[in-house]
Amino acid sequence: MNKLRGMEVFVAVVEGGSFSEAARELDISSVMVGKTVAQLEAHLQARLLQRNTRRQTLTEAGQAWYEECLQVLAALHAAENRIESLRRFPAGSLRISAATTLGSTVIAELCSEFQQRFPEVHIELELSDRFVDVIAEGFDFVFRIGELPADMPMVAQRIGDYRMVIAGAPAYLAQHGTPQTIEELSAHRCLRYSNWNRLNVWRNSHSALWPENATFSCNDGHALRSAALAGAGLILQPLLLLAKDIAEGRLVALLEHSLPAPRPVNLLWRQDTHCVAKHRSFIKWITLKAPEKIR
Repeated sequence: MNKLRGMEVFVAVVEGGSFSEAARELDISSVMVGKTVAQLEAHLQARLLQRNTRRQTLTEAGQAWYEECLQVLAALHAAENRIESLRRFPAGSLRISAATTLGSTVIAELCSEFQQRFPEVHIELELSDRFVDVIAEGFDFVFRIGELPADMPMVAQRIGDYRMVIAGAPAYLAQHGTPQTIEELSAHRCLRYSNWNRLNVWRNSHSALWPENATFSCNDGHALRSAALAGAGLILQPLLLLAKDIAEGRLVALLEHSLPAPRPVNLLWRQDTHCVAKHRSFIKWITLKAPEKIR
Protein backbone atom coordinates (compact mmCIF):
# COMPACT_ATOMS: atom_id res chain seq x y z
CA MET A 1 0.00 0.00 0.00
CA ASN A 2 0.98 3.66 -0.42
CA LYS A 3 1.79 4.60 3.17
CA LEU A 4 1.85 8.36 2.63
CA ARG A 5 -1.52 8.24 0.88
CA GLY A 6 -2.80 6.10 3.71
CA MET A 7 -1.70 8.73 6.20
CA GLU A 8 -3.46 11.48 4.25
CA VAL A 9 -6.69 9.46 4.15
CA PHE A 10 -6.53 8.62 7.86
CA VAL A 11 -5.95 12.25 8.86
CA ALA A 12 -8.88 13.31 6.67
CA VAL A 13 -11.10 10.73 8.37
CA VAL A 14 -10.12 11.92 11.85
CA GLU A 15 -10.47 15.62 11.06
CA GLY A 16 -13.62 15.20 8.96
CA GLY A 17 -15.30 12.99 11.52
CA SER A 18 -16.49 10.37 9.04
CA PHE A 19 -15.57 8.35 5.99
CA SER A 20 -18.01 10.34 3.84
CA GLU A 21 -16.46 13.69 4.83
CA ALA A 22 -12.98 12.34 4.14
CA ALA A 23 -14.16 11.02 0.76
CA ARG A 24 -15.61 14.45 -0.12
CA GLU A 25 -12.40 16.22 0.96
CA LEU A 26 -10.13 13.88 -1.02
CA ASP A 27 -12.50 13.47 -4.00
CA ILE A 28 -12.59 9.68 -3.73
CA SER A 29 -15.32 7.20 -2.81
CA SER A 30 -16.31 6.32 0.75
CA VAL A 31 -15.61 2.70 -0.13
CA MET A 32 -12.02 3.61 -1.01
CA VAL A 33 -11.65 5.49 2.27
CA GLY A 34 -12.86 2.47 4.22
CA LYS A 35 -10.60 0.14 2.26
CA THR A 36 -7.57 2.36 2.94
CA VAL A 37 -8.26 2.50 6.70
CA ALA A 38 -8.68 -1.28 6.76
CA GLN A 39 -5.35 -1.72 4.95
CA LEU A 40 -3.66 0.58 7.48
CA GLU A 41 -5.06 -1.38 10.41
CA ALA A 42 -3.94 -4.65 8.82
CA HIS A 43 -0.49 -3.25 8.16
CA LEU A 44 -0.12 -1.88 11.70
CA GLN A 45 -1.87 -4.87 13.25
CA ALA A 46 -3.84 -2.49 15.44
CA ARG A 47 -7.35 -1.10 15.61
CA LEU A 48 -7.27 2.65 14.84
CA LEU A 49 -10.97 3.59 14.94
CA GLN A 50 -13.97 2.53 16.98
CA ARG A 51 -17.14 3.10 14.95
CA ASN A 52 -20.83 2.77 15.66
CA THR A 53 -23.91 3.97 13.85
CA ARG A 54 -23.64 7.50 15.28
CA ARG A 55 -19.97 8.38 15.62
CA GLN A 56 -16.38 7.25 15.47
CA THR A 57 -13.64 7.59 18.08
CA LEU A 58 -9.90 7.02 18.04
CA THR A 59 -8.39 4.11 19.86
CA GLU A 60 -5.19 4.65 21.83
CA ALA A 61 -3.24 3.33 18.85
CA GLY A 62 -5.31 5.51 16.53
CA GLN A 63 -4.50 8.64 18.55
CA ALA A 64 -0.78 7.83 18.47
CA TRP A 65 -0.90 7.10 14.74
CA TYR A 66 -2.81 10.33 14.06
CA GLU A 67 -0.17 12.42 15.88
CA GLU A 68 2.66 10.69 14.01
CA CYS A 69 0.86 11.20 10.70
CA LEU A 70 0.58 14.93 11.37
CA GLN A 71 4.34 15.18 11.92
CA VAL A 72 5.22 13.15 8.84
CA LEU A 73 2.84 15.06 6.56
CA ALA A 74 4.06 18.41 7.94
CA ALA A 75 7.66 17.40 7.22
CA LEU A 76 6.68 16.31 3.70
CA HIS A 77 4.89 19.61 3.10
CA ALA A 78 7.94 21.56 4.34
CA ALA A 79 10.22 19.58 2.04
CA GLU A 80 7.94 20.21 -0.94
CA ASN A 81 7.87 23.93 -0.13
CA ARG A 82 11.66 24.03 0.07
CA ILE A 83 12.05 22.42 -3.35
CA GLU A 84 9.42 24.76 -4.76
CA SER A 85 11.31 27.77 -3.39
CA LEU A 86 14.51 26.48 -5.03
CA ARG A 87 12.66 26.48 -8.34
CA ARG A 88 11.43 30.06 -7.83
CA PHE A 89 14.14 31.88 -5.87
CA PRO A 90 17.95 31.67 -6.39
CA ALA A 91 19.43 29.91 -3.36
CA GLY A 92 21.86 27.12 -2.59
CA SER A 93 25.35 26.33 -3.90
CA LEU A 94 26.95 26.76 -7.32
CA ARG A 95 30.21 25.02 -8.20
CA ILE A 96 31.94 26.73 -11.13
CA SER A 97 35.14 26.07 -13.09
CA ALA A 98 37.05 28.54 -15.28
CA ALA A 99 40.49 28.85 -16.85
CA THR A 100 42.91 30.62 -14.51
CA THR A 101 43.42 33.93 -16.33
CA LEU A 102 39.84 34.23 -17.57
CA GLY A 103 38.57 33.36 -14.11
CA SER A 104 40.74 35.76 -12.17
CA THR A 105 40.24 38.73 -14.50
CA VAL A 106 36.56 38.40 -15.40
CA ILE A 107 34.63 35.46 -13.96
CA ALA A 108 35.44 36.10 -10.28
CA GLU A 109 34.10 39.65 -10.60
CA LEU A 110 30.95 38.48 -12.40
CA CYS A 111 30.35 35.84 -9.73
CA SER A 112 30.83 38.39 -6.95
CA GLU A 113 28.32 40.76 -8.58
CA PHE A 114 25.86 37.88 -9.02
CA GLN A 115 26.20 36.95 -5.35
CA GLN A 116 25.54 40.51 -4.27
CA ARG A 117 22.37 40.41 -6.34
CA PHE A 118 21.39 36.99 -4.93
CA PRO A 119 22.98 36.68 -1.46
CA GLU A 120 21.37 33.29 -0.74
CA VAL A 121 23.54 31.68 -3.43
CA HIS A 122 26.91 30.32 -2.27
CA ILE A 123 29.62 30.09 -4.94
CA GLU A 124 32.65 27.82 -5.14
CA LEU A 125 34.88 28.99 -8.00
CA GLU A 126 37.75 26.73 -9.07
CA LEU A 127 40.39 28.25 -11.35
CA SER A 128 42.43 25.76 -13.31
CA ASP A 129 43.72 25.26 -16.84
CA ARG A 130 43.06 21.54 -16.72
CA PHE A 131 40.17 19.98 -18.65
CA VAL A 132 37.50 19.30 -16.02
CA ASP A 133 34.77 16.68 -16.28
CA VAL A 134 31.62 18.66 -15.56
CA ILE A 135 29.41 15.71 -14.61
CA ALA A 136 31.93 13.45 -12.86
CA GLU A 137 33.38 16.31 -10.78
CA GLY A 138 30.03 17.82 -9.86
CA PHE A 139 30.31 21.25 -11.48
CA ASP A 140 27.18 23.28 -12.16
CA PHE A 141 28.91 25.47 -14.76
CA VAL A 142 32.17 25.51 -16.68
CA PHE A 143 33.63 28.37 -18.72
CA ARG A 144 35.54 26.88 -21.64
CA ILE A 145 37.78 28.57 -24.22
CA GLY A 146 37.99 27.21 -27.77
CA GLU A 147 35.85 25.35 -30.26
CA LEU A 148 33.57 22.68 -28.83
CA PRO A 149 33.05 19.17 -30.22
CA ALA A 150 29.83 18.65 -32.13
CA ASP A 151 28.82 15.63 -30.03
CA MET A 152 29.34 17.32 -26.66
CA PRO A 153 26.53 16.23 -24.25
CA MET A 154 26.20 19.69 -22.72
CA VAL A 155 24.36 22.93 -23.33
CA ALA A 156 26.64 25.78 -24.47
CA GLN A 157 26.11 29.53 -24.56
CA ARG A 158 28.71 31.65 -26.33
CA ILE A 159 29.46 34.70 -24.19
CA GLY A 160 32.44 36.33 -25.91
CA ASP A 161 35.70 36.00 -27.80
CA TYR A 162 39.08 35.37 -26.21
CA ARG A 163 41.49 37.70 -27.99
CA MET A 164 45.24 37.58 -27.61
CA VAL A 165 47.74 40.43 -27.80
CA ILE A 166 51.52 40.66 -28.07
CA ALA A 167 53.01 43.50 -26.06
CA GLY A 168 56.19 44.86 -24.57
CA ALA A 169 57.16 47.59 -22.14
CA PRO A 170 58.46 50.85 -23.70
CA ALA A 171 61.77 50.40 -21.84
CA TYR A 172 62.26 46.91 -23.29
CA LEU A 173 61.47 48.10 -26.83
CA ALA A 174 63.87 51.03 -26.48
CA GLN A 175 66.68 48.64 -25.54
CA HIS A 176 65.94 45.66 -27.81
CA GLY A 177 64.01 47.18 -30.69
CA THR A 178 60.44 46.62 -31.93
CA PRO A 179 59.77 43.44 -33.94
CA GLN A 180 58.11 44.03 -37.29
CA THR A 181 57.31 40.40 -38.18
CA ILE A 182 56.48 37.20 -36.33
CA GLU A 183 59.79 35.72 -37.47
CA GLU A 184 61.70 38.39 -35.55
CA LEU A 185 60.28 37.14 -32.25
CA SER A 186 62.89 34.39 -32.16
CA ALA A 187 65.55 37.08 -31.67
CA HIS A 188 63.74 38.63 -28.68
CA ARG A 189 63.41 37.76 -25.04
CA CYS A 190 59.94 36.21 -24.79
CA LEU A 191 57.86 35.41 -21.74
CA ARG A 192 56.06 32.08 -21.97
CA TYR A 193 52.99 30.67 -20.27
CA SER A 194 54.23 27.28 -19.11
CA ASN A 195 50.81 25.59 -19.18
CA TRP A 196 50.71 25.81 -22.98
CA ASN A 197 51.26 22.48 -24.67
CA ARG A 198 50.92 21.03 -28.14
CA LEU A 199 47.14 20.89 -27.81
CA ASN A 200 46.44 24.40 -26.55
CA VAL A 201 49.37 26.49 -27.81
CA TRP A 202 48.35 29.61 -29.71
CA ARG A 203 49.04 29.27 -33.42
CA ASN A 204 49.40 31.57 -36.38
CA SER A 205 48.27 29.67 -39.51
CA HIS A 206 49.78 26.18 -39.01
CA SER A 207 52.81 26.95 -36.84
CA ALA A 208 53.16 27.81 -33.18
CA LEU A 209 53.03 31.56 -32.71
CA TRP A 210 55.22 31.86 -29.65
CA PRO A 211 58.87 30.77 -29.46
CA GLU A 212 59.52 27.76 -27.23
CA ASN A 213 62.94 29.07 -26.18
CA ALA A 214 61.44 31.62 -23.80
CA THR A 215 63.71 33.37 -21.33
CA PHE A 216 61.04 33.47 -18.59
CA SER A 217 58.28 30.92 -18.05
CA CYS A 218 55.46 30.88 -15.52
CA ASN A 219 52.10 29.14 -15.08
CA ASP A 220 50.31 32.36 -14.10
CA GLY A 221 49.31 35.13 -16.51
CA HIS A 222 49.42 37.83 -13.84
CA ALA A 223 53.01 36.95 -13.00
CA LEU A 224 53.95 37.13 -16.68
CA ARG A 225 52.27 40.53 -16.87
CA SER A 226 54.39 41.74 -13.95
CA ALA A 227 57.53 40.50 -15.69
CA ALA A 228 56.55 42.28 -18.92
CA LEU A 229 55.87 45.53 -17.06
CA ALA A 230 59.32 45.22 -15.49
CA GLY A 231 60.87 45.02 -18.97
CA ALA A 232 61.82 41.33 -18.84
CA GLY A 233 60.57 40.63 -22.37
CA LEU A 234 57.65 40.43 -24.77
CA ILE A 235 54.40 38.84 -23.70
CA LEU A 236 51.57 36.99 -25.45
CA GLN A 237 48.51 36.98 -23.21
CA PRO A 238 44.75 37.63 -23.38
CA LEU A 239 43.76 41.18 -24.22
CA LEU A 240 41.45 41.28 -21.21
CA LEU A 241 44.52 40.89 -18.97
CA LEU A 242 46.65 43.57 -20.67
CA ALA A 243 44.08 46.03 -22.06
CA LYS A 244 44.39 48.57 -19.24
CA ASP A 245 48.21 48.52 -19.35
CA ILE A 246 48.12 49.12 -23.11
CA ALA A 247 45.53 51.90 -22.81
CA GLU A 248 47.62 53.67 -20.15
CA GLY A 249 50.93 53.26 -21.99
CA ARG A 250 52.65 50.81 -19.65
CA LEU A 251 52.73 48.27 -22.47
CA VAL A 252 52.77 48.68 -26.25
CA ALA A 253 50.71 46.35 -28.47
CA LEU A 254 52.77 44.73 -31.25
CA LEU A 255 52.23 42.79 -34.49
CA GLU A 256 48.50 43.36 -34.41
CA HIS A 257 48.04 42.05 -37.95
CA SER A 258 49.75 38.75 -37.16
CA LEU A 259 47.75 37.68 -34.13
CA PRO A 260 45.84 34.38 -34.04
CA ALA A 261 42.09 34.37 -34.53
CA PRO A 262 40.02 34.89 -31.37
CA ARG A 263 38.68 31.78 -29.69
CA PRO A 264 35.09 31.52 -28.49
CA VAL A 265 34.34 31.57 -24.78
CA ASN A 266 31.38 29.37 -23.84
CA LEU A 267 29.42 28.80 -20.68
CA LEU A 268 28.59 25.09 -20.37
CA TRP A 269 26.03 23.34 -18.21
CA ARG A 270 24.29 19.99 -17.98
CA GLN A 271 21.04 19.56 -19.90
CA ASP A 272 19.04 19.00 -16.70
CA THR A 273 20.18 22.25 -15.06
CA HIS A 274 17.55 24.74 -16.24
CA CYS A 275 14.82 23.70 -13.78
CA VAL A 276 16.31 25.38 -10.66
CA ALA A 277 16.18 29.14 -10.08
CA LYS A 278 19.85 29.52 -9.11
CA HIS A 279 20.88 27.98 -12.43
CA ARG A 280 18.42 29.96 -14.54
CA SER A 281 19.45 33.20 -12.85
CA PHE A 282 23.19 32.54 -13.27
CA ILE A 283 22.79 31.74 -16.97
CA LYS A 284 20.78 34.92 -17.49
CA TRP A 285 23.31 36.99 -15.51
CA ILE A 286 26.37 35.72 -17.38
CA THR A 287 24.66 35.99 -20.77
CA LEU A 288 23.85 39.61 -20.03
CA LYS A 289 27.05 40.76 -18.30
CA ALA A 290 29.92 38.68 -19.74
CA PRO A 291 29.91 40.07 -23.32
CA GLU A 292 30.69 43.52 -21.91
CA LYS A 293 33.91 42.20 -20.40
CA ILE A 294 35.02 39.41 -22.77
CA ARG A 295 35.71 41.06 -26.12
